[in-house]
Amino acid sequence: MSAMLTVGSPALAGYSLFITLLNSRWINRRFSQSVDYPNSRFAVSIISSLQQSPLNLHSDRTRLASLVILPENDSWWQYFSELVDYTHTWSIASATSIAWVVVAYILSVVNSPSDSFVNAQAGGESTSSMWLWLIPIVMGWLQLSPKCDSNRLQAAYDRADRHARAGIADRPIATPPASAQRALTITAQEEDVMSPDELLTPPVFNYSRSLQWAYTAENIFLMYKAASEKARNRVPVNIESEWVESDDFKSIHPRNRYGTSQEIAAYCTQPGCARRSHWAPGVFTRMVIASCASLALQWGTVGGAFIVEWFTPTTGVGCRSLGHLLYGVVSTTIWMMLLISSILAHYSAAYSYRASLSARVALTFSHLLRRMGKLLAIANSLWVVLTCILQYSGFYNTCFCNSSVISRGNAAAYITIIETTDQAALAKVAWIGALFLVCTSVSAFVAFVGLLLDTLSR
Repeated sequence: MSAMLTVGSPALAGYSLFITLLNSRWINRRFSQSVDYPNSRFAVSIISSLQQSPLNLHSDRTRLASLVILPENDSWWQYFSELVDYTHTWSIASATSIAWVVVAYILSVVNSPSDSFVNAQAGGESTSSMWLWLIPIVMGWLQLSPKCDSNRLQAAYDRADRHARAGIADRPIATPPASAQRALTITAQEEDVMSPDELLTPPVFNYSRSLQWAYTAENIFLMYKAASEKARNRVPVNIESEWVESDDFKSIHPRNRYGTSQEIAAYCTQPGCARRSHWAPGVFTRMVIASCASLALQWGTVGGAFIVEWFTPTTGVGCRSLGHLLYGVVSTTIWMMLLISSILAHYSAAYSYRASLSARVALTFSHLLRRMGKLLAIANSLWVVLTCILQYSGFYNTCFCNSSVISRGNAAAYITIIETTDQAALAKVAWIGALFLVCTSVSAFVAFVGLLLDTLSR
């Protein structure tokens, strides 16, 4: 299904990639600007790496608080961070595959007529342009290296649990190891999520998890921020103890991080904290940016293919250009339906334990849009493959298709046998413009992805 969604909606594939990068950048900046706690750098690395899993917190926040505060559990964060920091990046096979796509496109460009259109119909440059969005999508995921192996992640979690301890026996700790109680979960059953797509780990399904992930990441950040602020003000966890300075006066002495379960929970709570919003800060801004980037990539490539066919004599909407246009429009519709579905599912999650009519209606519409979007994705992916087959098999070489009857009508339609100089010049200018549009949109997307990845590595 992931392949059908990707081919059926390049906009959705680009959106999932871009929103993942923006989310990683957002949570990294939140931690770097406001949090300075011993295990925080491992925590942000883990949170950022788990966007391919349904990340959730246990309803009892004391469990996560003890995982954050107790110095014995620092090894859990470090070990788990090391286990999930595996990469599936560039290989000879993947680099060769992308190189062949680029070479094939260059050959189609070189093979195109340069001075006049001796053939009344465009060749392979339009269909090759339509598929060029695959390059930045594949390159982006190879660079980001998503953690899609759910079994491997679960095994890493189980191994990390062995490094969690309750603490020293003579410490007044009433809480057992937080990780053993699954304070932070990366697996779920279908009844635990609003959308079944959240359980699917292929990268294209990140659209369904991004809102819940951002909400969970924000809650973890707020707990770390509260603990960091108290430590900065030299407030120990145990309210009856005095602050103990460390030898280097920079780190936090372990004795300042012990207390009862109630004290640990209070230490990670913001003072005077109001009810938190179910929507993480800036989430809609990131969604808009990711949407603009993905739509620009899709319509830069599909639109370029449409322009080539439109201005090829006989100009206008014919069978070929209509096929490209339908593919782009349906792809955009799929992206819109599934994005709205994820928003409605996340909205209903806030009322999962209440008898809210609006939440039930939202969840029903979410399921409906998700199923319709997937059916359209299957149909659209089959359609784009069929379009290419029809193009190269000569099926479109008919009077109806070559005369652009669809846009001109029966009275004004005609077949161009030999192009005039003006027609050839117009077609050449349009073809060059389409080539520029395709290359610019692809290059810009790759450049923006590279810039975001650079900010993550700093």
